[in-house]
Formats: sequence, C-alpha cells, structure tokens
Amino acid sequence: MTDSPKAQTRSADGITAPLRHTTFRRIWLASLLSNVGILIQGVGAAWAMTQMTSSADKVALVQTALLLPVMLISMPAGAIADMYDRRIVALVSLGLALAGAIGLTVVAWLGLATPNLLLMLCLVVGSGMALMGPAWQSSVSDQVPLEAQLPAAIALNGISYNIARSVGPAIGGVVVATAGAVAAFALNTLLYLPLIIALLLWKRIGAPSRLPPERLSRAMVSGVRYISNSPSIKIVLARSLVTGIIGGAITALMPLVARDLLHGDAQTYGIMLGAFGLGAVVGALNITELRKRLSGEAAIRACALSMGAAMAAVALSREPVLTAAALVLAGAVWMMVWAVFNIGVQLSAPRWVAGRSLAAYQAASSGGIAVGSWGWGRLTDAAGVETALLVSAGLMVASPLIGRWLPMPRIGARGEEPEPLADPEVRLALTGRSGPLVVEIEYRVAQEDARAFHSVMQDVQLSRQRNGAYGWSIARDIADPELWTERFHCPTWLDYLRWRNRSTRSERTLEQRAIHFHVGPAPIRVRRMLERPFGSVHSNDDTSEYGAGEMRGEIASPAKALHSRPLRPIK
Repeated sequence: MTDSPKAQTRSADGITAPLRHTTFRRIWLASLLSNVGILIQGVGAAWAMTQMTSSADKVALVQTALLLPVMLISMPAGAIADMYDRRIVALVSLGLALAGAIGLTVVAWLGLATPNLLLMLCLVVGSGMALMGPAWQSSVSDQVPLEAQLPAAIALNGISYNIARSVGPAIGGVVVATAGAVAAFALNTLLYLPLIIALLLWKRIGAPSRLPPERLSRAMVSGVRYISNSPSIKIVLARSLVTGIIGGAITALMPLVARDLLHGDAQTYGIMLGAFGLGAVVGALNITELRKRLSGEAAIRACALSMGAAMAAVALSREPVLTAAALVLAGAVWMMVWAVFNIGVQLSAPRWVAGRSLAAYQAASSGGIAVGSWGWGRLTDAAGVETALLVSAGLMVASPLIGRWLPMPRIGARGEEPEPLADPEVRLALTGRSGPLVVEIEYRVAQEDARAFHSVMQDVQLSRQRNGAYGWSIARDIADPELWTERFHCPTWLDYLRWRNRSTRSERTLEQRAIHFHVGPAPIRVRRMLERPFGSVHSNDDTSEYGAGEMRGEIASPAKALHSRPLRPIK
C-alpha cells in the first residue's frame, strides 16, 4: 500500500527527511562531532585563561578571538562561497582551523602557553571557521536534491550545533577537570578529521554558470551594494548587531559566573554551558511554533524580555541549580532570537547573493557579540560580574524599543529567486568589457499621477542599484511634463547582463507597477547605448575576467565574449 499524498508530503517535509540522503547524513554527523570538538576547545581555552590571569578582560577576549574573524572576513568569505566550489572552500577552511587547533595542542603540551599566544591561536581557529561559515550554510542545497527538504536541512544544521552545545561544554568541563586544557585541545584536533573525510567523500557536481564569475573585489562590492539597497536586510543586520552587543555578556562571562558567583571549578563551568546549550535545543525545536503564533517583531520582543529576566536571575543566584534553570531559559530564547534573524535574512536574499547576505548577518551577529564581550569584560573588571550581568539584563529588557524606529520586516515564503531574461537585441559587436553601458527608459505619465509615479520609482531605484546599476536618476521633461526618463549605468556589457538576470519576481512586479502608469498609444521606449563605441573599459580588474582575445581589444560576438550560450526568453 502506498502512502497518501498528504503522508508523502509530511515525509518529505519532516525534520529527519534530509538525513535519508547519504551525503547530507554523513556530513551532518561529522559536523556534529566537529561542533562538539570546537566547544570542548572553547571550554579549555577559557579555563586555561582563568588559570593564567585574573583579568576578566582577558577571559572575555577568548570569545572575542573566536568570533571577531567572522566580523572581519565574513564578506570575502561570502563572496568566495558564491564564486567557487563550496566543497573546496570548506576543506581549505577546515585545514586552517585544524592548523590552529594543532598549534594550541602543541603549545599547551610543551607548557609554552601565554595569554597573548592563546588568543592568537584562537584567532586562527576562528578565522578558519569564519571562512567556512557562508560556504557551509549555502551548500545545503547541493547536498539535499529535493527543494521541499531544504528548510528541514537548514534546521538540522542549527540543531546540530545546539545539540553539541548541550553536551560539548559539559564534556569539555569533565575533560579539563580530569586531564587539563591540553587534552581538550587534542580532542578537538581529532574531531576535525571526520568532517574532513566526509567532505573528501562528497562528489559534488556543480552546474556551470552561463556568465564568468566576478572577481573577488567586484563580488564583495556587489554584495555590499545589494545589502545597502535592501531595507529589510539592513534592519535585520542592525537589530542583530545591537542584540549581540547587549546579550554577549551571558556567554562571555560564563567562566566568571562559575568561578566567582558559584565558586565552582571547570566542571561547574561545563555544566552551566551545557544547561545553556540544552535550552538552545529546546528553542530550536520550537521555532516553528513561535513563528506561527507571533510576528517577527513580537517574537523578538518576547525573547528580549525573557532573556533579560533570565540574565538577571543568573546575576543574583548563588545556587547552581537555580543558575542552571535560568540558563536553560536564556539558551532557549537566545536560540530563538537568532533563528528569527537568520530566517529574516535568508528569505530576503536571492540565491545569487545568498552567501554574501549570510556573511553580512554573521558579521553583524558575531561582531556584536565579540565587541560586546570585550566591553562586558571591561565593565566586570571595574564593577564585578553581578553588576555587569544586571546592566546587560536591563539593556536587553529595553532593547525592544528599537522596534519603534527599526521594526522587523514581515517574513513570508521565499519567492526571491532570479528570473533570467533573454539577451536584448544587439547589432553592434561587443565584448564582455565593452562599456560603460547607459540605459534610458522613457515613460509617459498623466500629470495627475506624477507624484504617485515618482514614489514608485524611488523603490525602483533601490531595485536597480542593489542588482548592480550605478548613477540612477529620474528626470521630467520641462517642455513635455508627461515625459519622464529613467537613466542608469552599468560599467560593462557583462555587468549589464548580470544586472539584467538578477531581478527577482517581486522586483519584476515592482517594475510592472511603474509601467502601469504609462499612458498613450506608443509603448515604453528603452535605449541601450555604449558610451565608448570605439573602445572598452581598460582596468586591472578586467584582465583576469575575460579571454586573451578580448584583452588584445579584438571584436568578438556576445556569445564568444561570454563563453556561453544565450538565455532562452521567458514565456
């Protein structure tokens, strides 16, 4: 007997469905072990620092060293993830993190560890993981062939880390208490190996791109331009940064909570982190229910208030059981708030810029936590652990007020995949770097609709600019007030083709709203003009993107210049 369609849908969308794919299951299990190892190392590094110095500033800087690289190199990492084979990027990143882990092990074993050397090696490990992050998150669709299973696969990756967080710190506490920090560093080194083997066994087949990839510098600029012209993503990034700065105290000061407030040892520290991680797993399993019941802004508000109450309880408690209970609540709402931010970014960014958007989110969140950790460490040195946690709790309770000026955007279903268009008619011989290209679009708008049309065109401006257009303007003819001319530039012909094929369904709908204002018997007129008809853009950035013939200035057909076949028109 075959299952009903509804049962098959539930099976396809179930949280465990992606684990039926061998590649995803193998990498997921290996990443679980790797996450456990990273957290064990974090416990060892934080506790080793407390043994080497009494400075709360130095202890908090351990977390800063692990997270600061995410803020510093996330955008290049996101561009690399969008440009190259994500499996190779992940392997190189793991190699860098493994080198840092081996260095920590050797230095601790030889008794040569110093606070600054420990921080430097933690920075190396953090750099490897920062480079891997965007490639890792954006490679899920390559491991799971069914699109319906992608949300479950993304959720499983989040659950993997939080399962590790619920057991890794406790294991780390036991390892450090019984065998010392060097054993924690060595165990982390060994737990990198399964993930490296799983990635080597993955035979990824990438789809060839119809356009040559952008150079790294251009790809980074494209990502920044997309984000800076996307109001919804900018709001999520700003809220993530503020939340990270305010809430980073709870994890940065955890070693001092165990040592100074609870008067415990490394095992106590591990148990407290385990309670926080257990709460995170509970939060991850309930994020779907939270999204069903509350809007994005309401969910952030509820999580912030709960987080503030939990942090105040941790600050005032001197009983391990009460502190652990408060940390379970803190871990649950901490996981939920970051899940809401993550979903907000992923559902707002099309696939072509997904890695860079996720990288910007990682930079904002991890950068906020890193900067906040340093600040809370300084305050702890001056006023004590309890005062620092109470100040953080107060700011967390007040943080929902930001929503009055920066409300969370509405989160809906993803409908933001690019819809490629057919190449325009060309009768002039062009190469990929012919340009700059000027585009002029003429609209005829009734005078009574002028203000409404101009308002819509402000949104069109953001759409054009985030996909790669420069120098956008809208002008009205003083002799013919119904005639409006939209004008913008693209640096080269190839950049224009990229711009043309990045528009999403919602952006096309916005364009149709503008076109709807056009009146008169004649259709809208579009001009595409080459500003340098007898030359190309010559810059150092172009020489590695195109073929040798184009670099010599030879005239080539569009198909040859792009090293690809033309797109089929959309019907």
